[in-house]
Amino acid sequence: MSTTLVKEVKKKFIENFVVEPLLIFSPGRINIIGEHVDYNGGYVFPAAVDKGIAAAIQKSDTGNCTAIALDLDSTIKFELDQLKPSKEGSWENYVFGVVAEIQNRNKIVGDFNIIFKGNIPGGAGMSSSAALENSVVFGLNELFDLGLTKTEMILISQKAEHNYVGVKCGIMDQYASMFGIKNNALLLDCRTIESTPYEIDFENHQLMLINTNVKHSLSDSAYNDRRSACESIAELLEVETLREVTEEDLETIINKVTPENYQKALFVIQEIDRTQKAAKAIEANDLEKLGALIYGSHNGLQHQYKVSCDELDFLVDQAKKNKHVLGARMMGGGFGGCTINLIVKTEAEAFAESASKAYKNKFDKDCSVYFIELSEGTHIVK
Repeated sequence: MSTTLVKEVKKKFIENFVVEPLLIFSPGRINIIGEHVDYNGGYVFPAAVDKGIAAAIQKSDTGNCTAIALDLDSTIKFELDQLKPSKEGSWENYVFGVVAEIQNRNKIVGDFNIIFKGNIPGGAGMSSSAALENSVVFGLNELFDLGLTKTEMILISQKAEHNYVGVKCGIMDQYASMFGIKNNALLLDCRTIESTPYEIDFENHQLMLINTNVKHSLSDSAYNDRRSACESIAELLEVETLREVTEEDLETIINKVTPENYQKALFVIQEIDRTQKAAKAIEANDLEKLGALIYGSHNGLQHQYKVSCDELDFLVDQAKKNKHVLGARMMGGGFGGCTINLIVKTEAEAFAESASKAYKNKFDKDCSVYFIELSEGTHIVK
């Protein structure tokens, strides 16, 4: 957690509203393995990280609400009985959506003021949107004694994204941001929305993200296309999700689906299996095995699910050439964003430098490197 970030929002809040605010920190997240399986009822392996969103929030007595996004130098005033989504892509939809979904549960929210700022790199696929939603719902729950459980809060955050932002996201992002535990990754069962924490002893290794700083326009349409392909195969097999399907089951319909869609479903089945194997590897402190599974995940995302891109593949290939990197893969929706790398601590700076240089030579643009630690979920800052 960044204390400078928290201090900054607190200072700005007092300058603007002349009252001590309640302070919330809500983290972004990574996903170690288990990509594109959350909407297939599978297992994912996310963790909250030490980058996120700091929010200062307090009741308002002016008859309306004010929200200020410090990063964007943007302020909005609004009234609670006149909430509707504003134009597509506007940050205020995350705030409006959360308030509206709380009201839909017949909970009474009073007027409030909020100021927030984040240090999650944009476009990195670390779920700054879930962190923002969670900070708003967590703050309002505290201020107005709404009595919401953490599980109710993340469902409100998810609904806000579906109904106000227009993104039909799974539950992983909100879950990891809310329930994160320091030094742990959470093996989350997306069917039951329950998780098991796994403490990871990275020993002399660490996680490093490399952001391609690209986002190819394919991403949204391809996401929906993959999702419907998985749903139609589940329907053919008369199951609710691909979580219930084995490779043998899938073979029984090989003649009824396109080879491309067959491979997509096969990837999902294998990725769910890899995620469960990753939990066992972590339990056994076998980082080599974990690394191999992470490489396997990227291979499937690249060749079977086809959601990678040249920039991501290039960075994973750079990792494969370096014996100090145990595993690397694309993380998130795909077609851009970050790779996640498991690397020997003492070699991380050198690899960051060589990979960045090679990337610049190849694509004539810069990538960005972030070192992260696994941290606790959304909480009040004392």
